[in-house]
Amino acid sequence: MTSVSALENTHLKGLFGDYENKNEKDLLKISENKDLLIVQIAQYKNSSIPLERLKIDDLNFKNVALNVSSNSDTRILWNGPNNWLLVSNKKDLLKEIIVQFDEINFAVTNLSHSRAIIELDGENAKEVLKKGCPFNFDKLKKDNCLNSTFNGMSVIIDLLDNNPNKIRIFTLRSFGESLYHSITDSCLEFGYKSI
Repeated sequence: MTSVSALENTHLKGLFGDYENKNEKDLLKISENKDLLIVQIAQYKNSSIPLERLKIDDLNFKNVALNVSSNSDTRILWNGPNNWLLVSNKKDLLKEIIVQFDEINFAVTNLSHSRAIIELDGENAKEVLKKGCPFNFDKLKKDNCLNSTFNGMSVIIDLLDNNPNKIRIFTLRSFGESLYHSITDSCLEFGYKSI
């Protein structure tokens, strides 16, 4: 069985919006990321396992709002109190997660095929998000994440880098096309390259 990405028939490559007479490297870049392991890990209230013992891919699980633990392959996003979203290029981490996070103390859910992921890259990436999200993006820094809405759709926003801004936006697969059209529409005034 072949997996089909959420934006398979929506994501078109090319230059769009106000791109004329602009250097291509200065344009926003939009891409779909479709080959990530995404696992939600929630620690039960009655669990006696201390946070210090929780570690995957040499990353700690922090219970600090907006915080992301990261290395070159894996990111652990704070998703709420004792609740994290692990995102990784290493799909084999799922085996390690299942072994380490037992069902007595944790709820582990593989969300890999239930999310659409859009990456937005460029100096004006935060300006695009300000058009549809109520969060103050001037306060968002590298390795911060948040749960919010974009034009009424539930999203998780992860700031991968801030020089230039590189942002990963997660939404439910069923919202994928609507979110994509909302994001690309917000990018038109800056000009963007879809890759």
